[in-house]
Amino acid sequence: MMPTSAIQDLHELYDYLDAAIQLEHATLPPYLVALYSVHPGTNPDAVQILRVVAVEEMLHLTIAANVLNAVGGKPDLNAPGFVPAYPTHLPSGETDFEVGTGAFTPAALETFLKIERPGMSGRGARQLIAKARNRSGSFLGRHPRDSGWSYYSIGDFYNAIRDGLRTLEEEARKSGGTIFTGEPSRQVTSEYYYSGGGKLRAVTDLDSALAALELVIEQGEGEDHGIWSGDGELSHYYRFQQLQLGRYYEPGDMEPGRPTGAEIKIDWDAVYPVKPNIKLSDFPPKSELLGVAKAFNDAYRRFLDLLTQSYNGRPELLLEAVPFMFSFRNMVNELIRNPLPGGGNAAPTFEV
Repeated sequence: MMPTSAIQDLHELYDYLDAAIQLEHATLPPYLVALYSVHPGTNPDAVQILRVVAVEEMLHLTIAANVLNAVGGKPDLNAPGFVPAYPTHLPSGETDFEVGTGAFTPAALETFLKIERPGMSGRGARQLIAKARNRSGSFLGRHPRDSGWSYYSIGDFYNAIRDGLRTLEEEARKSGGTIFTGEPSRQVTSEYYYSGGGKLRAVTDLDSALAALELVIEQGEGEDHGIWSGDGELSHYYRFQQLQLGRYYEPGDMEPGRPTGAEIKIDWDAVYPVKPNIKLSDFPPKSELLGVAKAFNDAYRRFLDLLTQSYNGRPELLLEAVPFMFSFRNMVNELIRNPLPGGGNAAPTFEV
């Protein structure tokens, strides 16, 4: 018989929250490469949406780290296999699509919609599936602890974590304890991070943990599967859908798929033809371009180290980390604007 909760003990909770951190990060390289593949000065609507979503994914990553810290875990973005080899499946278990890096194209936009799609809310959200691994054999592509649990959406995955938090805290309270034993000083709050949508608050107990994860779900897929998040911001899914439908949602719009606002035009030709899922092995040996790609990977490794320190007692470093994420632009531009001998343009490889 299928258990009522996928999370049966504190170690499994740690695994799920580790996967949540890895999940939020796994969306960043695809979004950033698509963002920087757009020709400068063109497609302002797409550029703005991609940039805002990337910043909010950083917010979600930080929320997942806060929850893990609150229950006594330790976020580690330097762990082997943390950065996936693209293309990859997401660790929330969706098997009907892979996520890769590449240019901003209609196909990429379709993938972004799948990443952010609304959950099924009880309509078969949890499924038992065959275990899968991505090509690198990393944690991505399989579910925590190989339990066989899989989820249709990121929102369904986070709801499983919320169920686990409730179950484990209820059991702990029966004996006069709590699972929220983490050091409060390791919490990252809004004074260290700014995002246009949602406040970053300390996680100290069950209520604050559930509220924090609800914010992640709402920003991704909308409140109760509606267009808007709880704070009145357009959710990620519908931000991307605007680009697909060619029109903005207006504040009064409530019907999904029927925006009534200003028209959006996308020039798909104003995008550099980035080689999909590029690897260092695709670069000419000993070339200057290969040197730039390696330098980017070194910088990205420093970025992940900065985040790890931020989530392990030095939250003030997050004030440097988010701007640092966008400071890669010069290196990225040098890569993306140059064609490779075998076809397609160069791009960051994220081989950390």
